[in-house]
Amino acid sequence: MPRILVIEDDLETAEEIAACLSASGFEVAKRFDGPAGLEAATTQRFDAITLDRMLPGLDGLALVKALHEAGSEAPVLMVSALSDVDDRVDGLRAGGDDYLIKPFVPKELVARLEVLLRRHRRSGAEVRLQVADLELDLVKHEARRGGQTIELLPMEFQLLEFMMRNAGQLLTRRMIFESVWEYYFDPGTNLINVHVGKLRRKIDSPGLLPLIRTERGQGYMLYAP
Repeated sequence: MPRILVIEDDLETAEEIAACLSASGFEVAKRFDGPAGLEAATTQRFDAITLDRMLPGLDGLALVKALHEAGSEAPVLMVSALSDVDDRVDGLRAGGDDYLIKPFVPKELVARLEVLLRRHRRSGAEVRLQVADLELDLVKHEARRGGQTIELLPMEFQLLEFMMRNAGQLLTRRMIFESVWEYYFDPGTNLINVHVGKLRRKIDSPGLLPLIRTERGQGYMLYAP
């Protein structure tokens, strides 16, 4: 059972996060200020951390920097009401692995943590990803399907890697945008649609089993047969 540390000074929000994580099978510990959160994260083992930006005693940016300096490898999901692009960029540059804006939908919080956990477990261990007859060489940065090489642009490679690491899971446009492009999601952008469309034309050639699937009104999924 993955252990999650929730560092959040608002008691109601902390309980909301803990409840949705517990209901999804996570073991949860809570801390309500920066120093207590840092002490727990550096003396106990946690698989991931959710971290508020605005904390008493030690703010979220300073805390995540201190975690990295202390050698913590637990991925950090920053959860904050600070929603400006600069705020999100500051959080990611400080060392956060993902950034979720309050108010949030509980199932998106859980989905983002699941993605972080899978990415963390696999990082450094895999040199090749495979879904059906689609292969991605992470060392040579090469893609092949059915033995045929597929020419991908750097952003297409990153997008395909993200989808393959999360094959079989619904990926919202927000999750794709913020994980691959690492910007705050703009609901008005069609960037995701354009890039997924280009990638689909390269991956799902005529006569092959379609792997990239559109879930109308929700997002995309890389089908894992």
